[in-house]
Amino acid sequence: MTFTGKVFIGTSLDGYIARPDGDIGWLTSRGEKAGHDLGYKEFMDGVGTVVLGRVTYEKVLGFGADMWPYEGKRVAVLSTTLADDDPRVTVHRSMDDLVASLEGGVYVDGGRVVQAFLRAGHIHEITVSTVPVLIGAGFPLFGELDADVPLTLQRTADMGAGIVQTTYTVDR
Repeated sequence: MTFTGKVFIGTSLDGYIARPDGDIGWLTSRGEKAGHDLGYKEFMDGVGTVVLGRVTYEKVLGFGADMWPYEGKRVAVLSTTLADDDPRVTVHRSMDDLVASLEGGVYVDGGRVVQAFLRAGHIHEITVSTVPVLIGAGFPLFGELDADVPLTLQRTADMGAGIVQTTYTVDR
């Protein structure tokens, strides 16, 4: 493997990354109250490629034409249905094709993509910012796994506004 897969994501205390309708207002509003980017810029400085699933890519597009957060990064989208018409991204139709194209630090984002990369053993580091809210239902960060995934705690920090950020490495 020539790349290091990294996750940097926010969840509700009950482990959801979005409400059933895809809404993440509960996350962004509390992140703004923390008064800083929760380490996102520093994290992004350490990656050269961003891997997204179709749903996450479409969510990012919904932020507005002038709100592209991945300027200067290679962006790969894993999708069997997405049109390949955005010059800012490369669409990959299969996980094998995508993984073969990766090198260096890779930011893996999007619920299904994170789950697929984790099941395949392609995640090396996970940073989770836990927001102090229970939303009760939605898209879970982690789905079913074939086996336990042992983790080693690297650091935990109080990010303000009740947000706790924890970083783990995945034990191989």
